[in-house]
Amino acid sequence: MQTLTSLPSVLGRNAMIAIAVAAMATLATVVARVVGLNHVVVFVVSGIALAALASMVAQGTDQIGHRLGPRATGVLQSALGNLPELFIGLFALQAGLVVVVQTALVGSILANSLLVLGLAFLMGGLRNGTLRFEARAPRMIATLLVLAVAALVVPTLATEPGAPDVGHATDLSVICSVVLLVVFAASVPFSITGGEGASGMGVPVEAVWPLRLAVTNLALAATAAAFVSDWFVEALRPAMATLGISEEFAGLVIVALAGNAVENLVGVQMALRNKVDLAVSLILNSSLQVALALTPALVLISLFVGGAPLTLVLSPLLLAALGVSAILAALVIVDGEANWLEGAALIGLYVIVAASVWWGPPIHV
Repeated sequence: MQTLTSLPSVLGRNAMIAIAVAAMATLATVVARVVGLNHVVVFVVSGIALAALASMVAQGTDQIGHRLGPRATGVLQSALGNLPELFIGLFALQAGLVVVVQTALVGSILANSLLVLGLAFLMGGLRNGTLRFEARAPRMIATLLVLAVAALVVPTLATEPGAPDVGHATDLSVICSVVLLVVFAASVPFSITGGEGASGMGVPVEAVWPLRLAVTNLALAATAAAFVSDWFVEALRPAMATLGISEEFAGLVIVALAGNAVENLVGVQMALRNKVDLAVSLILNSSLQVALALTPALVLISLFVGGAPLTLVLSPLLLAALGVSAILAALVIVDGEANWLEGAALIGLYVIVAASVWWGPPIHV
């Protein structure tokens, strides 16, 4: 067991910075709430705390990953990295922010499949040239993402006026959610099978934390993220109303990016280090878990938390955005190679989608 005086040398500079920022930002959020500061201040500070806590999760999972290999690490990190999104979704549903939750889930998929993957390919390509990765697992993930898009298209079309399931949006959403969860459970072994051993991570042995320390770091960060997510959502509506930001933009961009801080940090870092298999695994597994696990789970949970239920019925704009993002991401990864220009194309599509909801009706308190 490590002593307190030896922890800085064991953890390393980046981990210590993340822990210090998370502690200070969390404390600042508590103080801001206690003294009654402006909701925008609470929202910004709690968002910084969430990002720092996500970085702590990233550090801990990366350490565990030295023992697992890139594919298993991608599954583990994506699952733990989506914890802030789960907490934000739960608290937002309790607050009645159904539109924010729905758009945030779509925005999370878009942020990972377009923005984060695009940044990874853009920055990694500029530094390392053409990026090459094993394409079999990414192709399967792309196929499952198309299934997830279909699970959103069908309820939307089937419940329109005159369609056979009109008035049964919740019932059909529940059925689709159960199917997605079953498919997700079946996809986990496939995502892990064939992963490289720990030696494939390319990290010096002396840089690896003790397993107990890594697990403790993850537990503390996840617990703190639950509290900070509650404060983040509590300040969301009044902060967005003060800033005049639309409900759709708040969910599709702001909340989605706040909940995806882990992939924003780690996926791009891995691409810069030319660990492209791990980068692609982290980013695409996060999209897959949001689409096949987090979204259907929140649909089922919404039936019990009060307020309006969350359904899989989306606007035509969101459906179109998901469809074209799935197609573009699949075209980029299908050959197992990527370059900076393909990354720029992914980012460009994300900016276009974000701009499409900027002028929506603002949130009212």
